[in-house]
Amino acid sequence: MKLLQATKKYAVFSGRASRSEFWYHYLFFALGAGLTSIIHPFLYLVFVLGLMIPTISVHVRRLHDISKSGWFYWIILIPFVGAILMLVWLCKKGTEGENDYGSDPLVTLEDASPKLDDQASS
Repeated sequence: MKLLQATKKYAVFSGRASRSEFWYHYLFFALGAGLTSIIHPFLYLVFVLGLMIPTISVHVRRLHDISKSGWFYWIILIPFVGAILMLVWLCKKGTEGENDYGSDPLVTLEDASPKLDDQASS
């Protein structure tokens, strides 16, 4: 299920995350945080703390997708400007093809198989 794809990669800070992977994780986080805050404050705290590492890791992988270092995550600590800049980066289309952080997360296995066949024949 795409909604939990980023949560399955709990503490994976390497590689790349597509926009859809990031935003589905964010949707899951927002809905879960809203629901748990209505039920009980302690449950909310457990939910947010439990998803803190996957949330940071999907941010880092999303930054990798646009060819930025994961250390740029900390730019959100700059009031106003950092949050706006991070939002722009998170909405930006990822680098097409392979970059320093790995292969394109949008390339499917069908798209990659002709390349593998060409390499095998040469």
